[in-house]
Amino acid sequence: MKKSLKIMLIVLFAVSCKNDTKVELNKLKISEADIKAVVEYLASDDMEGRAVGSKGIDKAANFIEKEFESYGVKPYFKTYRNEFKVDSLDAFNVVGFLPGNDGKLKNELVILGAHYDHIGFNAKSVENDAIANGANDNASGTATVLAMANYFAQTKSNKRSILFALFSAEEVGLKGSSHLANHLRNEKMDMYTMLNFEMLGVPLKDKKYEVFLTGYDKSNLAKKMNDYSNSNSIGDSDIARKQNLFKRSDNYPFYRAMEIPSHTISACDLSNFEYYHHVKDEVSQINFDFLTNIINKLIPAVEKITQTATQEIKLSNE
Repeated sequence: MKKSLKIMLIVLFAVSCKNDTKVELNKLKISEADIKAVVEYLASDDMEGRAVGSKGIDKAANFIEKEFESYGVKPYFKTYRNEFKVDSLDAFNVVGFLPGNDGKLKNELVILGAHYDHIGFNAKSVENDAIANGANDNASGTATVLAMANYFAQTKSNKRSILFALFSAEEVGLKGSSHLANHLRNEKMDMYTMLNFEMLGVPLKDKKYEVFLTGYDKSNLAKKMNDYSNSNSIGDSDIARKQNLFKRSDNYPFYRAMEIPSHTISACDLSNFEYYHHVKDEVSQINFDFLTNIINKLIPAVEKITQTATQEIKLSNE
């Protein structure tokens, strides 16, 4: 695919066409077709599984950059690429920035992140297929961050500034997120909270909630997001605790480096998806109705995080 796939937002109510007019809050909805288009592109065989140092991950990064540019989300650095090394390999996060619209709160930063890399070619081919496409892990999370970037660029509803970070080298030890977290710490940025999105394409089984928060008890984030969205969409997971998932995704370097509420929102605790790091992690496994609905449910809560007059999300005293 040569052209950038732009996530279109369906306008549910009439809004002014003036460029400087804010769209009414909660009046835009992410479409399933556009989420599917992003996941299909990132998880295609052309991406070769998006391994660090591959041609495929370079293509994926180019795609993300074009998406940011089409939304009007600017680079945080001189370019969208935040470069680092993995041994002798060149690697790069892709980082976009949207300033807040409040004179004071814009100095506080909310990070929305997901890793866009995957494991590349799997040593064990299945039915002559050796490409681990990583549709759920983590094209689904990448599509979530891109949808939110487009939403906030359209609505301009964020009072706090937002960093949209797509990480590389998560699969080889959280190296991309560690690189960015250390950089922001050294910049002494006023960081509020970090939300990471991971494996949201397949629903949990037999749960009263739709997604879980890693490190649930480490802050009041889940309670606040449920309050903000007037729902009980976010819960806890005993399996995630046992698997120590809090320390196994890109939220953890920010928690460690900055001591701020930093969590991953996921629908996969490794008990409900049998194709983790498997060549069968294909687009056909993704429940796009679920993925699109959960993105639309999460957006009002994320929006509120960017708007509250004070920093209501706090680390727990433990």
